[in-house]
Amino acid sequence: MPKLSIITYPDPILRTKTAPVDPKEPGLKRLIDDMFEAMYAAEGVGLAANQVGLNKRLAVIDCSGGEDPQAKLILLNPQMLAMEGEVEEEEGCLSFPKIRAKTRRGIFARVRAQGLDGKFFEVEGEGLLGKALQHELDHLDGKVFVDRISLAQKALISGKLKELRAEAKEEKGRPKAKARR
Repeated sequence: MPKLSIITYPDPILRTKTAPVDPKEPGLKRLIDDMFEAMYAAEGVGLAANQVGLNKRLAVIDCSGGEDPQAKLILLNPQMLAMEGEVEEEEGCLSFPKIRAKTRRGIFARVRAQGLDGKFFEVEGEGLLGKALQHELDHLDGKVFVDRISLAQKALISGKLKELRAEAKEEKGRPKAKARR
């Protein structure tokens, strides 16, 4: 079982623009490992720190689903450098369980970020990687994928969004379990 839980809509942290992270921050490598673990357990390809409740400009991506260690991307303080073209394809999000909608994204994306060593690098991609780069950077800017869908798509998923809001309200009203000593 993963150490980190994925935060779901409508939690306010998903709408929070995240703060820069120091690559030398103690425990950062462990946090990143925990984020990959949570992402793989949820069968995702990307995860932003605010999706696990942390106000940090940090995201992890692995379009191979854990099959290729070389495909793992760690993005500290990423910035979008370029996007080209436009495509509308079905997309989902770990913070919106069981919801998929046609989302507008660039066909190509180029991002500049820091690695764990603090050095800056650039990554670019199209297809699934390009979409994941855009999706995770949106999270870090306090945007969610439903912000990029048409009104018609919003109408199609409005019932599911209401369910998520109702579940969150119900969860909030439950008494918290006391920790045992």
